[in-house]
Amino acid sequence: MIFHSINDIVYYLFQCGCSFAPLQSLLSRLQIWFNLLDPTVLLSSDAEIKNAHVLLGSGQKLNEKVGFVFKDLNHLYEPAIIVLKAVCSVVASLLPHSSVKPALFWQFLLHSYSAGFNYANRNSSSEESNNTSLKQLLLIAGTVSYATCAGALPQIFINRLGVRSAPIQTLFRSILPIPLCAVLAFFNVYIVRSGESESGIQVFDPNGTPVGLSKAAGDKAVRETALSRAALFGTTAAVPNLLLLLLQRTRLFQRSALLAAPVRHISVALVLGMMIPVSFSLFPQLGTIEKDNVEEELQAAADGGPFYYHRGL
Repeated sequence: MIFHSINDIVYYLFQCGCSFAPLQSLLSRLQIWFNLLDPTVLLSSDAEIKNAHVLLGSGQKLNEKVGFVFKDLNHLYEPAIIVLKAVCSVVASLLPHSSVKPALFWQFLLHSYSAGFNYANRNSSSEESNNTSLKQLLLIAGTVSYATCAGALPQIFINRLGVRSAPIQTLFRSILPIPLCAVLAFFNVYIVRSGESESGIQVFDPNGTPVGLSKAAGDKAVRETALSRAALFGTTAAVPNLLLLLLQRTRLFQRSALLAAPVRHISVALVLGMMIPVSFSLFPQLGTIEKDNVEEELQAAADGGPFYYHRGL
């Protein structure tokens, strides 16, 4: 069995009933995602990977080392690669650049990889969202271009306006990137996965029987995912920047300005590494939507209970 994205594995685990319940607590979902994103899986043996696939095929629960199955993923989106690429691009995008070109370059890498990840892990249950169209490619290209330029705005302002004032530079380099990162992360998900809102995604009754495509469920799934991604990038930008602002007031940092760079890099890596499973856990992967909130033609199939849908990642 070959999996092409994290989303494929999670969806398969739902179908097998492997420890994924729609009403699980946040802590339970966190535990699952820490197991799924365990980078030490890349060091596992072929025998361990084969055994994990056997357990998956039999529908048994995988409480530890669930991430063995990630060894069959597209290498761009293996757990260790996800963390490594995210850390490198986020750290570089938050650096105080000396000119506009490097700022644009790192913003482009960050948002292009984010767009690829968002598209690879979408809900593709409808025929329209399952096929990559010219419209979708243009949307992705436009999203990356817009987010790249918007993400580099602080550096553009500093260079174009010739800002020399330390407080104004602090505003552009440390404060403005926080809401900007969150907004652009939300924007990236919402536009790249807009096909789910337009075409709808598959919803299921309480018995797990497919009842049709719902645009309302698609919009809810995309909004939840966009909010989780905004929390990921917003927090990753906020904590290191605010921490650095506080530390720069201490004597140690005033005497040695060279300490700022390693502290920034390490804090971004730590916060991002912790926030990835947290952001994935903010909303259940198997979401629910009340029957009154879906299309009228689907409401009769609810039998008094809510509909279920797979949110994507």
